[in-house]
Amino acid sequence: MEIEQTVEGKAPRTEPVASPSTAFASLTGEDPRRAHIVKTARAWIGTPYVHQASVKGAGCDCLGLLRGVWRELMGDEPESAPPYSEDWAEASGDEEMYDAFKRHFEEVDTAALAPGDAALFRMRERGPAKHCAIVGERGGAPTLIHSRANMRVTEEPFTNAWRRKLAFGFRL
Repeated sequence: MEIEQTVEGKAPRTEPVASPSTAFASLTGEDPRRAHIVKTARAWIGTPYVHQASVKGAGCDCLGLLRGVWRELMGDEPESAPPYSEDWAEASGDEEMYDAFKRHFEEVDTAALAPGDAALFRMRERGPAKHCAIVGERGGAPTLIHSRANMRVTEEPFTNAWRRKLAFGFRL
């Protein structure tokens, strides 16, 4: 299976992704709560990347997107995010993002990720998990809704390249 991916300023490309039946629970028969999480996250698409921000339409980073979706769905955030640099977890190697997610969400096996779940990624092999996304779905194939440096919030295919970086999964 191939999914077309469009990145701002670049021509569309296709990339093979894992079959949606492989380690992915679809929104088929839609769970209304999961569908609402995905719909809420999609409303942030186009928000510019701004480090440490969390304001729909004005700016957010990957954690800011998740924080904003939390506020829209559940109200006040359960704890304040401490100030962090873009390489914040690299120096210590601590799993700070994982620890924070574990305090507030149910951890699930990465093979059981479904739309509406949060995925945590290791951007460097053996590095700490420091990037997050909300899992979505388009046409039966898994997607990631997230913000990355120098990009707006996007929804892109959950490719094999992303799967290799996948470290943890959480049910929101």
